[in-house]
Amino acid sequence: MINKFTLNNEACEYTVNSCHRNSAHMLPVTDWLSDIPQDLQENDLVEVQFKNTRKGYYHNINHLELGKGSMVIVDANPGYDLGEVVLTGRLVPLQMKKNRIDTERYEIRNIQRLAVQADLDKAAEAHAKEQATMIQARQLAKSLGLEMKIGDVEYQGDGTKAIFYYIADGRVDFRQLIKVYAETFRIRVEMKQIGARQEAGRIGGTGPCGRELCCSTWMTNFSSVGTGAARLQGLSPNPQKLAGQCAKLKCCLNYEVPIYEDAKKNGIVLGTPVVQEEEEQDLGFHNAVGEGDVTRFDKKHRNNKNKGNRSNNRDNRNNQRHNEQSKNNRTDNHNQ
Repeated sequence: MINKFTLNNEACEYTVNSCHRNSAHMLPVTDWLSDIPQDLQENDLVEVQFKNTRKGYYHNINHLELGKGSMVIVDANPGYDLGEVVLTGRLVPLQMKKNRIDTERYEIRNIQRLAVQADLDKAAEAHAKEQATMIQARQLAKSLGLEMKIGDVEYQGDGTKAIFYYIADGRVDFRQLIKVYAETFRIRVEMKQIGARQEAGRIGGTGPCGRELCCSTWMTNFSSVGTGAARLQGLSPNPQKLAGQCAKLKCCLNYEVPIYEDAKKNGIVLGTPVVQEEEEQDLGFHNAVGEGDVTRFDKKHRNNKNKGNRSNNRDNRNNQRHNEQSKNNRTDNHNQ
């Protein structure tokens, strides 16, 4: 009996008791050059992913044999961190260019070595404190009267530092808060502001389309979304239908905007072909009473039905009156 199996290039791991999602599935990049031999001397850059969507780029100065999914120990400030290799080879510089990373200003640190079991255990111990730390951090921020929300906490692999991700509408003076955090948790503190869409990407979830959120699987840049995109596509102006789990307009509203703009520019009318009526006609089905229509509960249909009943009753009364008059005429003629 197979007790464990994986899907999507080891992105999802299923066991008898649970399912586990590999972090490499977050914001994945398909390495379409993986089967081509590459010289490590030519390019030693490696893309490493940490908790959720945080990524970094490092030099493989020791020429380690790394592949997707390799757990490595990388330089941090201070100490070291534990991450997972998600991309190697010639695609890494292209990925950095796509993410608009300035190599002159971005500090590229080094990969020290492959992680061992002791490193994994120490990192797991540090990550186990993140939930409790986040709850207490929220209470401390509230006690100082700061208009901010701590959305997530990420401990470094060696447990000496933590990143506090927060959401705020404006600028927040958290200098006093950093001192309180450092004294309370006895770690080095780094504050990082994120937006509502980034928070949704870190939490994850399923969209109304039935698929995982785009912001937690492949999106790295968040473009502004306006209501004009919905009006251009003729979508419902209902805010509940247009908003995503981040309470902002759905990012997918922008996906088909260029198609609609080109169609409008060229005078093309877009529409969806109606195939339901043709299928009913081919099957010989005739909906006489409207039971297959979801609008049968509308008030206007009830009025039409009552109107039809009144019309039928009127016809029945007229027919009955005509029959009685004919019967009376026959009786009179018989008596004569």
